[in-house]
Amino acid sequence: MPSIEFENSTLFYDEQNPNQKEETILFLHGAAGNHMSWWQQMPHFSERYRCLTLDQRGFGRSTDPDGLGYSRFVDDVEFLLDSLSISNCTLVAQSMGGISALGFSVRNPERVNALVMADTWGFFDWNSLNIKYRDFRSQHPDSKVPLVHRALARDFQTNNPEKTFLYQQIQALNPPRQDANSDTLHGQYDQPSKEDVEGLSVPVLFVAGNEDTLTPPEFIKEVHQLIVGSQFILVPDCGHSVYFEAPEVFNSIVDDFLHEQFGDE
Repeated sequence: MPSIEFENSTLFYDEQNPNQKEETILFLHGAAGNHMSWWQQMPHFSERYRCLTLDQRGFGRSTDPDGLGYSRFVDDVEFLLDSLSISNCTLVAQSMGGISALGFSVRNPERVNALVMADTWGFFDWNSLNIKYRDFRSQHPDSKVPLVHRALARDFQTNNPEKTFLYQQIQALNPPRQDANSDTLHGQYDQPSKEDVEGLSVPVLFVAGNEDTLTPPEFIKEVHQLIVGSQFILVPDCGHSVYFEAPEVFNSIVDDFLHEQFGDE
């Protein structure tokens, strides 16, 4: 994997089909993942698009010696794209990756051709939704349950023990983190405001699993309703990781969305 140096951190990324110039997709993983999480997306989308995955700061092989964490996620995305001379792209984010993707989109809307928010509402500064989310988390005090068991639908874990094991092993490749099982990410980074997100003009697609108990679909749908023109798709029989649990469905949904934006480029 190639790497770049930024703010005393080494950021590792992977790139497929770099000579495709029409459109670039940057995939941004969640807290249980790293660049390997997208192993069912990279081969599929790189047939048509230039595809990038990034080990976000402190995950996978990317380092974070100064403990800057979430506060530099958006900066890291900017630095990666600038380093590769990518002026604009599509962002596909899952869970925690929504912090990076939404923050970058609000800061640089002219550089975002399309935004896919999977199993995430971006955790931005919307007081009423933050209160509801905190209340939800307080009523589900399961932080000691391994994240893998909360991120995948129960039937998926029962019916797919091999892929459940793989999900767990991908997470295990990350360095130990004090907040590895935390769902509360608020206050650790510069959050966009409700007004920022409401005024977002880039094409946005929200994808949610109907059995998601980490970020329930009703929270994601509320943000979808805030952004005029955005789309929302609920995927049955999936938990918090639609991209991993139902990759064919997820890939098809994103294909259709990108076709709407770019046609037959």
